Amino acid sequence: MARPHDGRGGDAGHLNRYRTAGSWPGAQRGRRPPVARLRGIPGPATAPGGPAPGPGAGGGRPAAGHGAPAAAPDPGGAATAAGPAAPAGPAPACGPAGPGGPQGAAGFVRTDLALEAVGASHPMPGVRVEEERGQGYVVTRVTVTSPEAAQRLGKPPGRYVTIESPGFRQRDRQLQERVANVLARELGAMLPDRPDASFFVVGLGNWNATPDSLGPEVVHRLLVTRHLQEYVPENLKGGLRSVAALAPGVLGLTGIETGDVIRGIVQQIRPDMVIAVDALAARNIERIMTTIQIADTGIHPGSGVGNHRAAVTQQTLGIPVVAIGVPTVVHAHTIAYDTLDALTRSLQEQSALFRTLGQMPEADKRRLIEEVLGPAVGDLMVTPKEIDVFVEEMATVVASGLNAALHPRLDEIDLSPVFA
Repeated sequence: MARPHDGRGGDAGHLNRYRTAGSWPGAQRGRRPPVARLRGIPGPATAPGGPAPGPGAGGGRPAAGHGAPAAAPDPGGAATAAGPAAPAGPAPACGPAGPGGPQGAAGFVRTDLALEAVGASHPMPGVRVEEERGQGYVVTRVTVTSPEAAQRLGKPPGRYVTIESPGFRQRDRQLQERVANVLARELGAMLPDRPDASFFVVGLGNWNATPDSLGPEVVHRLLVTRHLQEYVPENLKGGLRSVAALAPGVLGLTGIETGDVIRGIVQQIRPDMVIAVDALAARNIERIMTTIQIADTGIHPGSGVGNHRAAVTQQTLGIPVVAIGVPTVVHAHTIAYDTLDALTRSLQEQSALFRTLGQMPEADKRRLIEEVLGPAVGDLMVTPKEIDVFVEEMATVVASGLNAALHPRLDEIDLSPVFA
């Protein structure tokens, strides 16, 4: 499991140690950190209604983050279909900084994805949606421009980019590389366009709970360079920007609010931007480990499981916050509702009972599902049994995209002078 890293740096003597104590797996064997190679990826598509929003076009950052145990009967973390919850930490998934996302078709199912929040409501005043299709992936850019639309969707005004790749779980390496390239491109459009910009990457979540360990796993694979800046040759500066990273754990492990940890570090190292990586909760089970959301609206740790903690936003930190999230769980309510809905649709022509169910108001369906699941099962979070493999592979993809976006010339330069 990934653990928080302590930066190794200081005098030049530390550089040799850095070679064997690097921040990404394989550093001991002289391997490069994972990085997407930005070749052959087209630019953002232009929608008929106007150009895609650029780096300065109002932002959005997703709902992602954790800082405290889930408010569930078992405080030990997200229960999964494959077994009991981990002994410490919360269930994954966090929502955006704001009132919390819409509660789904049944009126009570949460989602952290802006794409799912928009759903069938589009077109909607104050919301612009653009779509780009590539080889094995779909990029959807949702821009929320009005307070009214934000309130209706439960998402703060800003920009949300969703990368969907249904074939990701087939472990197609070429597809994973293409997705990493697209992630680097879309993330790069939200980053400061300055060679001297500095970044603080936060891997949110509990490294002891597999579905919640995406953030720490991504941090484990990042190329961190803040402690090396004074030793970087002049010809490499600009292509190797200052990056610090930390997996701060969760409130249940540390006793410290995640927002307080981030705020304290930001005050000390003063980065230009915070990038938070976290696990999310989805409305649709098909989106688990097949979807990546990038947003520039800040994060609200724990909101995906109804556990609201201090927000981590530009308003609370004083600097921009971009969040990257990947759905790793769905609520049991979601599966129950989808099953009931699918059964009703397929059988209502054959049975008067199912015709009655099809006409049942949403509130009545909600009560029915809650009665069947009960208060304990209703808090269940479900995840695939192969989640450990999926998390590792998705962490490599996200880290590759991050490394390419944060260090634009990383695949063009020789790093040996830095680690000599």
